Amino acid sequence: MLGNGTDRPECTGEVAAGPGSKDIFVQLVISFALGISAFVAFCILRPRWKTLYAARRRHNDPQIALPVLPDSFLGWIPALYRVTEEQVLASAGLDAFVFLSFFKMSLRLFATMFFFAVTVLWPIHLTFDAGDTKDLRKPPTSAGLLSSEHILVDFKPKDERWSYLWAYLVFTWFFSLLTIYFMNSETIKVIKIRQDYLGTQSTITDRTFRLTGIPKDIRSEEKIKEFVENLEIGHVRSVTLCRNWAELDDLMAQRLVNLRKLEEAWSAYLSQQPAVASRAGGPQPSEVDDPIRDGQNGDEESQENGRLLAGDSLRNLTERSRPKVRLRFGFLRLQNRKIDALDYYEEKLRRLDEKIRDARAKEYTPTDTAFVTMDSIAACQMAIQATVDPRPGQLLSKPAPAPSDVIWKNTYAPRYKRRFQSWAVTIFITFLSIIWFIPVVLLAQLLSICTIEKIRPSLGEALLNHEITRAFVQTGLPTLVVSLLNVLVPYLYDYLSNIQGMVSQGDVELSTISKNFFFIFFNIFVVYAVSGSAALAEFWSIIRDSLSDTETIAKKIAESIQNLNNFYLNFIMLQGFGLFPFKLLQFGSISLYAIYRMGAKTPRDFAELVQPSLFNYGFYLPTALLVFILCLVYSILPGAHIVLLLGLCYFTLGYFVYKYQLLYSMDQPQHATGGAWSIICGRIIVGLVTFQVIMIAFLVLQTAFEKAACIAPLVVLTFWYNFHSRRRYTPLTRFIALRSIKRASDPGSESNPDRDPNQAERQTRLARRMSTIDEDKEKGMKFINPNLVIPLEQPWVYQDPPPLIYESTTDSNTESVSGNDESRAPSAQNDGNGLGSVSSSFSLGDTHVWRENGDENV
Repeated sequence: MLGNGTDRPECTGEVAAGPGSKDIFVQLVISFALGISAFVAFCILRPRWKTLYAARRRHNDPQIALPVLPDSFLGWIPALYRVTEEQVLASAGLDAFVFLSFFKMSLRLFATMFFFAVTVLWPIHLTFDAGDTKDLRKPPTSAGLLSSEHILVDFKPKDERWSYLWAYLVFTWFFSLLTIYFMNSETIKVIKIRQDYLGTQSTITDRTFRLTGIPKDIRSEEKIKEFVENLEIGHVRSVTLCRNWAELDDLMAQRLVNLRKLEEAWSAYLSQQPAVASRAGGPQPSEVDDPIRDGQNGDEESQENGRLLAGDSLRNLTERSRPKVRLRFGFLRLQNRKIDALDYYEEKLRRLDEKIRDARAKEYTPTDTAFVTMDSIAACQMAIQATVDPRPGQLLSKPAPAPSDVIWKNTYAPRYKRRFQSWAVTIFITFLSIIWFIPVVLLAQLLSICTIEKIRPSLGEALLNHEITRAFVQTGLPTLVVSLLNVLVPYLYDYLSNIQGMVSQGDVELSTISKNFFFIFFNIFVVYAVSGSAALAEFWSIIRDSLSDTETIAKKIAESIQNLNNFYLNFIMLQGFGLFPFKLLQFGSISLYAIYRMGAKTPRDFAELVQPSLFNYGFYLPTALLVFILCLVYSILPGAHIVLLLGLCYFTLGYFVYKYQLLYSMDQPQHATGGAWSIICGRIIVGLVTFQVIMIAFLVLQTAFEKAACIAPLVVLTFWYNFHSRRRYTPLTRFIALRSIKRASDPGSESNPDRDPNQAERQTRLARRMSTIDEDKEKGMKFINPNLVIPLEQPWVYQDPPPLIYESTTDSNTESVSGNDESRAPSAQNDGNGLGSVSSSFSLGDTHVWRENGDENV
């Protein structure tokens, strides 16, 4: 600890960033204060704000039978615990099941490791004090177990003092093999559930594959169908050849912008009071035209009265001040004039509708990508798992994403463009991740006592004299800053993943997981471990010395890991006890709701406010993986029982928080069919190798070279297992095995009378879609660009949305497929207040179009 006078240690990186062991108590108090307050607020608000905290249950199929949670203060916790894995699959799908499986596996693993840490490792550390050469038999305090003062000392090679180092070697092997065992067992379970889940359903996604690299001579639906059927793997139901729909997509994007502006203009118009009061005894405009009042007074009689009084209300509308829009024109658009906003946006919308209808009837240039739907899942899987064409890069078959998951603008983007985008984003992220350590280290130093004392000596002296305040500055603020970076940076990486040119949202989400983990692992762990959060000049000197002497990097890693153990403990405590309850409370959604509520103007804006929040695995999974790695790294070092206990608490709280959100309060629109498990296993291998390398470095620091050499084969074994498991398990996490596909003729199928009743009941539930939601989501869907068939929405002016007008299309490009029914918004009955068709005039008064020099400025 820093002290007054000349006894203060030099302000090195370790002293600057590593909080003292006594600060852990302060961080624990801070974390519990934040967490308990958020948890109490959630328990109070949960039964009152069911539109937020039970949003998903309102949309689920009643057959899923997701249990209703009690409205009592804590009664929802045991009810949530009793929700089975089958119910998780039924209501949230494979991705949620895989995500929660990682937390359950971590709980079992760290509970086992915690048992051995308490019964074996803790007595060893108490006996030998982990390297205190002054008095090895002196039992350390709980704070001393986490202090670098007892570890980073020079050892004399005395056998009686070094016998405990054998425990480091033994438990490095034991914990590594234990981790591999749990991961391997969970992988087998996930694969079995995934194969059963996908093998018993029949969605259009399961029967469709994506064909890329199509030569120009067969770029037509008929030729592609003939080519696939000549492979003799099955019959083709339909073919959707992707075409260059850029013109149509741009027109639809312009129409959406113009539609919202028109709705805002109508909202501004209807919110005004009429310039002349209505006739005595007549209805007030607010009683007829206010959308809020219309929504609240929803009985049939009031709606009927509203329609009867519509004539009076229209006279009041004409007396209101109509909104204006300023148009710029002329040389350099220096001239401007205000015109009627309602007429302007109406005319602009009408012309866009005409252009869209013409664009839908055009013939577009075909691309090298097509979606081929087969008559069976087995035929589709044979096409996906086979090499179709002997020429490299041509006619490549890949699994198709769900129709709602397809990013259509990337299906017709040139291959070279998408590759350039992918490489550009990858290079940028790599460069960004490398330079991220500069603000991370600077922020950590700016919040340290050493830096504060240099900048403001009086403030530094005051903090040193007040232990609680010093502990808060040196403990709470650095971990809070790192946690805020951990929350904000994923939004940047999510944006970069979306512009990388991927074809599906599921691929975007998996890419976001990888990118965010790379940032968290590299900047929050590696940079700190190598530099010990040293000053920038010291960091580069460490790198320079490491290139000439490998022992330098090993020593520095071991020293930094010990110096920063309290920092990482504080990080886990803040993430688990402090921030998990805020995630359960959805504090961000509540805060943003108030902001969006103030900016909401139209009925469409208000309807979007009550939509469930989206659960993005790329935002939450990387932090959990980092905590997993931290628990591994510190699982043997002094204070391992404390680290593992905090890890148990973290994954227990995380399991309940995320289980509640995935089942009840948040939507997961992406469809990755459990693809995140491969990423989880790969990152666990990274954590294992990191753990083993750090233990080698620690033993090298203690000059226990023979023990360090005995860990080296374990690193090789871990790499071998990674290579072996990828070859063995990866195909089963990407494809559906042919034997997993359930047919009526299979032994044990529902048509077999000798089938076991329990197994029959389970398979029946699977077949009925009571263990998956994919068939319900994809019912009526087709692989087609929605902009080709989606009905043109009318302006949403009143409380109820206007009815959709379905138009027949004559586009020759869509003859082989039908429209995407699920992409259409649900139609609503017009209560008499809705507007007419967008193709007709619905404004009040004459249409005014401003023309200058023969050009129409609309």
